[in-house]
Amino acid sequence: MQVEVYNLKGKATKQLEIRDDVFALPFNEAVVHQALVRQLANRRLGTADTKKRGEVRGSTRKLFAQKHTGRARRGDIRSPMLVGGGVAFGPHPRSYRQAMPRKMRRLALRCVLSAKAGSGELKIVDKLELDSPKTKAVLDMLIALGISDSAIIATAEAEANLIKSARNLMGVKTMLAPLLNIAELLSCKYIIMTVDAVRKVEELWGEKSVPEAVGSIS
Repeated sequence: MQVEVYNLKGKATKQLEIRDDVFALPFNEAVVHQALVRQLANRRLGTADTKKRGEVRGSTRKLFAQKHTGRARRGDIRSPMLVGGGVAFGPHPRSYRQAMPRKMRRLALRCVLSAKAGSGELKIVDKLELDSPKTKAVLDMLIALGISDSAIIATAEAEANLIKSARNLMGVKTMLAPLLNIAELLSCKYIIMTVDAVRKVEELWGEKSVPEAVGSIS
């Protein structure tokens, strides 16, 4: 699959061959949905806790006689029906973690990357090396690439000047290519990757059974 590589001024400079087994797969909605649900579930701490009637402090004495009072038949003050009593069927600490086979997780990532590439929401730039932190340089690049919505900027290695330059732009995130995940990819419309980041993604998540596709071809 051939895609264009842009410079910081938004001008196409060359064509890049990217692997079809990473960027040209049919979209598998079921796998992507399962991967997203799993990731969001694994973020939950599961620390919510309420006290049952046996855990609330208070006397166990019956409040008043069972009969002849004309009132409801109350038990002790720790009853869930009384203010300050225990909570019936309330939440308690638990784990929300879900398991998912590694092959399915990788397939979900490749499906989302393929969808971005197929819809034109994947932009590849040659390099993103800035001499100094400058938000305007990143903003000008986004405008030149025609990006007016949320975006992820993925690089192969940490670029300190790029991170400082992009952190003041609303809706723009910087990430290392190995840390790309389903939730982040689906939360942003565009993804901007350097050539090195593309090769890193292909190395990590590409099919190992396709040796001829490994490597940088420009």
